[in-house]
Amino acid sequence: MHIVYIHQYYCNPQMAGGIRSYEQARRLVARGHTVDVITTDITPGARQIGWTTTVEDGVTVHWFKVPYNNNMSYARRLRAFAEFMVLAAAKAAKLRADLVFATSTPLTVAVPGVIAAKLRRVPFVFEVRDLWPEVPIELGALRNPIARRLAGGLAHFAYRNAAEVVALSPGMAAGVTARRPGTPTTVIPNAADLDLFRVDPEEVRRFRAENDWLGDRPLIVYTGALGVVNGVEYLVRAMHTATKVDPDLRFLIVGHGKEWEPTKALAAELGLLGRVVHMWEKVPKSRLPVILGAATMSSSTVRPVRGLWDNSANKFFDALAASRPIAINYGGWQADLLRETGAGLVLDPVDTESAGAELARHLRDELWLKRARDAAHRLAVEQFSRDLLFEKFEAVLNRSAQLEPANT
Repeated sequence: MHIVYIHQYYCNPQMAGGIRSYEQARRLVARGHTVDVITTDITPGARQIGWTTTVEDGVTVHWFKVPYNNNMSYARRLRAFAEFMVLAAAKAAKLRADLVFATSTPLTVAVPGVIAAKLRRVPFVFEVRDLWPEVPIELGALRNPIARRLAGGLAHFAYRNAAEVVALSPGMAAGVTARRPGTPTTVIPNAADLDLFRVDPEEVRRFRAENDWLGDRPLIVYTGALGVVNGVEYLVRAMHTATKVDPDLRFLIVGHGKEWEPTKALAAELGLLGRVVHMWEKVPKSRLPVILGAATMSSSTVRPVRGLWDNSANKFFDALAASRPIAINYGGWQADLLRETGAGLVLDPVDTESAGAELARHLRDELWLKRARDAAHRLAVEQFSRDLLFEKFEAVLNRSAQLEPANT
């Protein structure tokens, strides 16, 4: 089967970001499929006009430089989304395909996907990574009634034209079926890359020794975006409380985003920056395994907004792959999973003092840490391994390819 795979922010392991699409695309090629990925090049540098093509593990990747970063205004982001929508539609229409697959965010990637599928008279499959427009509305980012109706119409358009929808969490699947009950929907969350996160203990010892602020001290890490929705300052405040109990605790932030400077300023204001709190710019995915290998615990946070509970953040599954407990500050399906298995902590969503006390208590509890590491490993192997979830993904594409394109 020849698959056109549209993902505006595709990353490989040498880049900073999630590698779900890379891992799925290369496995499709290994199974005998042909895959063309259409994406953007968001690396810093002068704007270039035209497409660049690379071949990575048998996957043909078509790149067009469309500037984008987490510091952009909402209006500037919308412009980048619209620009890629037009470029991807033109590119996808020229490529041979037996099936077109598009993955959000943004929701606008559905448009080139549907256009290409209709022109080629082939099925379209859509993947929902964030529930739009429900989440932006709940966050207050989408206030204009006309914009809300347009976004809702775009979501309906995507679901209506999809042979099947892949949702990254049960909550996202429920959102899809609530808007379009007749659309077949399958939950395939993000995955644990067990091979990637298998590291040599000597590398971990070297990492700790090279960072003299760390040594053999307990370490909690946060890896990923520092956007408005992530609320990483929550962890800074929690660590302020935790280090009153245990001054040797350390917190490493590895990432980028709009909230980088405010988070750094808060850490400095609380007297933690450079002592307890250390901040590193984003690193390639290939460097994360040794960082998580050196961690006592990982973390994932969001602002106290109910709609964000349905997330499927890569950092959660990276922690499982590394056999590390994870602390989160939200409810929903991941919280239920941690409570059921003991693979981490579910912290109060707003009370950073109680969160700090709980972190301090568990970061030194070797018996609890051993049990949590074992539980995280079992989850990674038995429920969330990349190979296991890929089987479900390929099954969606195979059965969709047997269908006629959805009627409109």
